[in-house]
Amino acid sequence: MTTIEIDGADAVIHVEGFDRFLALKSQLRVPLSHIAGVEPAGDEAREIFHGFRAGGTNIPGVVSAGTYWEHQGHVFWDVHDPARAIAIRLHDEKYVKLIIEVQDPAAAIATLQAALPAPA
Repeated sequence: MTTIEIDGADAVIHVEGFDRFLALKSQLRVPLSHIAGVEPAGDEAREIFHGFRAGGTNIPGVVSAGTYWEHQGHVFWDVHDPARAIAIRLHDEKYVKLIIEVQDPAAAIATLQAALPAPA
Protein backbone atom coordinates (compact mmCIF):
# COMPACT_ATOMS: atom_id res chain seq x y z
CA MET A 1 0.00 0.00 0.00
CA THR A 2 1.03 3.60 -0.46
CA THR A 3 0.33 6.98 1.08
CA ILE A 4 0.32 10.28 -0.76
CA GLU A 5 1.78 13.51 0.58
CA ILE A 6 1.67 16.92 -1.07
CA ASP A 7 5.05 18.58 -0.49
CA GLY A 8 5.06 22.04 -2.02
CA ALA A 9 4.88 21.61 -5.79
CA ASP A 10 5.37 17.82 -5.62
CA ALA A 11 3.28 14.75 -4.91
CA VAL A 12 5.26 12.23 -2.89
CA ILE A 13 4.08 8.62 -3.01
CA HIS A 14 5.41 6.66 -0.03
CA VAL A 15 5.57 2.90 -0.50
CA GLU A 16 4.73 1.36 2.87
CA GLY A 17 6.00 -1.69 4.75
CA PHE A 18 7.11 -4.86 2.97
CA ASP A 19 5.94 -3.40 -0.34
CA ARG A 20 9.20 -1.39 -0.39
CA PHE A 21 10.99 -4.69 -0.90
CA LEU A 22 8.43 -6.06 -3.36
CA ALA A 23 8.38 -2.87 -5.49
CA LEU A 24 12.10 -2.11 -5.15
CA LYS A 25 11.22 1.50 -4.24
CA SER A 26 10.42 3.37 -1.06
CA GLN A 27 9.02 6.54 -2.61
CA LEU A 28 8.32 8.39 -5.84
CA ARG A 29 8.34 12.18 -6.14
CA VAL A 30 6.44 13.76 -9.03
CA PRO A 31 5.93 17.45 -9.76
CA LEU A 32 2.21 18.22 -9.58
CA SER A 33 2.54 19.96 -12.95
CA HIS A 34 3.46 16.57 -14.49
CA ILE A 35 0.21 14.90 -13.40
CA ALA A 36 -2.16 14.63 -16.37
CA GLY A 37 -5.01 13.05 -14.43
CA VAL A 38 -6.09 10.84 -11.55
CA GLU A 39 -8.86 8.23 -11.58
CA PRO A 40 -9.96 4.94 -10.01
CA ALA A 41 -8.09 1.96 -11.47
CA GLY A 42 -9.95 -1.05 -10.08
CA ASP A 43 -10.79 -2.53 -13.49
CA GLU A 44 -7.22 -2.18 -14.75
CA ALA A 45 -5.82 -3.62 -11.50
CA ARG A 46 -8.05 -6.70 -11.83
CA GLU A 47 -6.51 -7.61 -15.20
CA ILE A 48 -4.03 -10.49 -15.15
CA PHE A 49 -1.39 -8.96 -17.44
CA HIS A 50 0.09 -5.61 -16.41
CA GLY A 51 2.89 -5.50 -18.97
CA PHE A 52 6.37 -6.92 -18.87
CA ARG A 53 7.93 -6.81 -15.41
CA ALA A 54 11.13 -4.76 -15.39
CA GLY A 55 11.86 -5.12 -11.68
CA GLY A 56 9.56 -5.99 -8.83
CA THR A 57 7.02 -8.67 -7.95
CA ASN A 58 3.97 -10.14 -9.63
CA ILE A 59 1.83 -12.84 -8.04
CA PRO A 60 -1.45 -12.76 -10.01
CA GLY A 61 -4.42 -12.17 -7.73
CA VAL A 62 -2.12 -11.33 -4.79
CA VAL A 63 0.23 -8.45 -5.59
CA SER A 64 1.68 -6.42 -8.44
CA ALA A 65 4.54 -4.21 -7.30
CA GLY A 66 7.39 -2.54 -9.13
CA THR A 67 8.13 -1.34 -12.63
CA TYR A 68 6.38 -2.80 -15.65
CA TRP A 69 6.67 -1.92 -19.31
CA GLU A 70 3.60 -1.71 -21.52
CA HIS A 71 3.16 -0.29 -25.02
CA GLN A 72 2.83 3.30 -23.67
CA GLY A 73 5.99 3.12 -21.54
CA HIS A 74 6.97 2.35 -17.95
CA VAL A 75 4.23 1.95 -15.33
CA PHE A 76 4.81 1.74 -11.58
CA TRP A 77 2.51 -0.67 -9.70
CA ASP A 78 1.85 -1.27 -6.01
CA VAL A 79 -1.51 -3.01 -5.66
CA HIS A 80 -2.82 -5.87 -3.52
CA ASP A 81 -6.52 -4.94 -3.46
CA PRO A 82 -7.82 -3.72 -6.86
CA ALA A 83 -10.83 -2.07 -5.18
CA ARG A 84 -8.45 0.47 -3.61
CA ALA A 85 -6.35 1.16 -6.72
CA ILE A 86 -5.98 4.56 -8.35
CA ALA A 87 -4.14 5.54 -11.53
CA ILE A 88 -2.06 8.70 -11.72
CA ARG A 89 -1.36 9.55 -15.37
CA LEU A 90 1.88 11.44 -15.94
CA HIS A 91 3.72 13.33 -18.66
CA ASP A 92 7.40 14.28 -18.94
CA GLU A 93 8.38 11.58 -16.40
CA LYS A 94 10.11 8.18 -16.46
CA TYR A 95 6.74 6.59 -15.73
CA VAL A 96 3.68 7.23 -17.88
CA LYS A 97 1.41 6.04 -15.08
CA LEU A 98 1.44 5.08 -11.41
CA ILE A 99 -1.12 2.48 -10.36
CA ILE A 100 -1.15 2.37 -6.60
CA GLU A 101 -3.29 1.11 -3.76
CA VAL A 102 -4.38 3.68 -1.19
CA GLN A 103 -6.49 3.40 1.96
CA ASP A 104 -9.26 5.66 0.64
CA PRO A 105 -9.27 6.05 -3.17
CA ALA A 106 -11.89 8.82 -3.29
CA ALA A 107 -10.00 10.91 -0.72
CA ALA A 108 -6.63 10.35 -2.46
CA ILE A 109 -8.09 11.36 -5.83
CA ALA A 110 -9.70 14.46 -4.31
CA THR A 111 -6.44 15.44 -2.56
CA LEU A 112 -4.42 15.15 -5.76
CA GLN A 113 -6.98 16.92 -7.92
CA ALA A 114 -7.22 19.81 -5.44
CA ALA A 115 -3.43 20.19 -5.43
CA LEU A 116 -3.04 20.22 -9.23
CA PRO A 117 -2.13 23.58 -10.72
CA ALA A 118 -4.88 25.40 -12.61
CA PRO A 119 -4.70 24.88 -16.39
CA ALA A 120 -2.97 27.70 -18.22
